[in-house]
Amino acid sequence: MILTYIVIFVLLFALELIYFKIADHYNIIDKPNNRSSHTTITLRGGGIIFYFGALIWWLHCDFTNPFFFIGLSVISIISFIDDIHSLTPKFRLSLQLLSILLMVFQLLKDNSILENDNYLIITVIIIFSLFITTGAINVFNFMDGINGITGGYSLIVLLSLIYPYFQINDKDVIQLLYISIIAVIVFCFFNFRKKAKCFAGDVGSVSIAFILFFLIGKLIFITKDFSWLTLVVVYGVDGVMTIFHRILLHENLSQPHRKHAYQIMANELKIPHIIVSIIYMTIQTIINIIYSIYPTYLSMIMCILILCLSYLFFMKKYYHLHSNKNNK
Repeated sequence: MILTYIVIFVLLFALELIYFKIADHYNIIDKPNNRSSHTTITLRGGGIIFYFGALIWWLHCDFTNPFFFIGLSVISIISFIDDIHSLTPKFRLSLQLLSILLMVFQLLKDNSILENDNYLIITVIIIFSLFITTGAINVFNFMDGINGITGGYSLIVLLSLIYPYFQINDKDVIQLLYISIIAVIVFCFFNFRKKAKCFAGDVGSVSIAFILFFLIGKLIFITKDFSWLTLVVVYGVDGVMTIFHRILLHENLSQPHRKHAYQIMANELKIPHIIVSIIYMTIQTIINIIYSIYPTYLSMIMCILILCLSYLFFMKKYYHLHSNKNNK
């Protein structure tokens, strides 16, 4: 089994290098602008390796979880196209919803919920799952803005899922977990550095988020416990609080911005990207350790409360640097 994972690592590494050649040839690049946190032209879409990892897993495991994989394929392809040529928000969102619906259908099917004759409950579950997952995946996409943050943060979440899945003993999903970890490590080799070779792009941030929320969603459906969302609470609080902040400022939420806490750290406070990414990884790691010891809703609520207060304190102290800079 170890040899298999070594071969997969080498294969994914080679595929990433091949993609770099293709991206360079077809000019799939990320040019910095006044909203960017980087200053040099960099290859975009390196996170496509997350989808390649899932593809290898799907073929290796005899096409298991087909609805999940079809959903992942749709959302990855549309995100990759959006990286190359911007699509309309409505069209992109409609395909995201279709992809997430396929994922939810897979989760419902795996847990025999579709056999329940109470269609009202099934409908409520589907609507609630669509709403939460769509928001969560897009928050993940919004948070992809500096070197190392998407790969590093995703690695922490994936590693935190190993023990719960050993308890469940779902061999196919454990393999997805391991191969996704390998894909993230390959990506981090090229991105988790001062001068990144590539950025994840929408295809990377969206596809890894889709995989993560499938894995977390499976735990939620099996245990009927929503507190598993604690494993991604750092991104959740930063994303949601930033959205509320922008609403208070009467901003158009569809427009790009640099108001996330990590962006102010990197742009206004001039903290190196890698250090900022490590800060986010460390905070989520501490929270996940606490949650593994006390896996309760109270733990989740306390973590959310502390993070929200920390966010408000940080913004009160440093947001003026961003607003003053933009008013000049």
